[in-house]
Amino acid sequence: MIKKILPLFFAGMLGGIVTIVCFQLLNQTPDFQLNQPAPYAQKVNFPAISSANLDFRMAARKSMPTVVHITASESKDLANQRRQNQPRGLQDWFFGSPFDQPFQLKQGSGSGVIFSEDGYIVTNNHVVDFADEVQVTLSDNRQYTAEVIGKDPKSDLAVIKIEADGLPILPFADSDAAEVGEWVLAVGNPFDLTSTVTAGIISAKGRDIDIMEKAGRDAIEAFIQTDAAVNPGNSGGALVNAQGELLGINTAIATRTGSFQGYSFAIPVNIMIRIVNDIIEFGSYQRGYLGINISDLDNQSAQELGLSITQGVVVEGLADGGAAQFAGLLPKDVIVSLNGVDIKSAPELQEKVGRSKVGDVLTLTVNRRGKFKDIDVKLKGLN
Repeated sequence: MIKKILPLFFAGMLGGIVTIVCFQLLNQTPDFQLNQPAPYAQKVNFPAISSANLDFRMAARKSMPTVVHITASESKDLANQRRQNQPRGLQDWFFGSPFDQPFQLKQGSGSGVIFSEDGYIVTNNHVVDFADEVQVTLSDNRQYTAEVIGKDPKSDLAVIKIEADGLPILPFADSDAAEVGEWVLAVGNPFDLTSTVTAGIISAKGRDIDIMEKAGRDAIEAFIQTDAAVNPGNSGGALVNAQGELLGINTAIATRTGSFQGYSFAIPVNIMIRIVNDIIEFGSYQRGYLGINISDLDNQSAQELGLSITQGVVVEGLADGGAAQFAGLLPKDVIVSLNGVDIKSAPELQEKVGRSKVGDVLTLTVNRRGKFKDIDVKLKGLN
């Protein structure tokens, strides 16, 4: 009897063990499910990033032929003239001075961007401001002697001209529409390494870094900040978006060593076009002025003025007979928009006013003691 029962007993035990194991396996939660969202969590679908979106070959091919290498130097005649114009102290007359020593000629190099097919080239003022001899080398190694057409120290832009036709040019981007996080290329000739391309993103816009103190308080600084590598020799080169459009002119780097340390700065193309066209037509930048001293509105100044806003531009003072005074602006007015476009900082206001011409009428929206008011201002030139 026992012999008949034992096989049934062991078969039952084995079946029970198999059932328990299967139950545990079917109800076990895999590790990868522990990080899944709860059934009620909202799922966000981000656009897929493909390698094609990060392919800059087309933009590089379009931009490299439009960027030139510039060599600038000072002739002996200009150097002697500069030396004679330097003031001498009493000590120099009795004990000698650097004037009696061999004079070192100034030399430098940088980059430029072809602005028009007939040979106009835009670069930085600091690349050519000391020079009366300028040589240009194109990307195909053709070399030309260039003429300096005009310079504008307050924006650090200059225009030179070579005798050539049919030159390649880039389409212009809209620098107002450029966004932080957007991919860009810096094209230039760092350390005399011709036709160099680096990539990065836009890190900030409307950046004022106080690099043009000598140009005065009305210098235009509203740079596009990027982390594309820019080094000495890149000055005057192209900042290009991923579509191969000219977005700006590379101008400066933030550095303690003299070389790239993470951030570079470019003049936006929208203000560059305005200044370059004036230089080509008139030989200089025909700038319109509001006639005001300004500062950024911050939380402290907003509290002092009893305002609920914390972004805008405070009118600190008015020039006698200036456009703003004539139109009715008052000290401590806070400019919050220009022609319907929000103004958040002084560099933004300077850059946008800088695009306008003498005689243009701008509509400024100001916050005056908590109330908003539109004021039309007709720009004037310098007295």
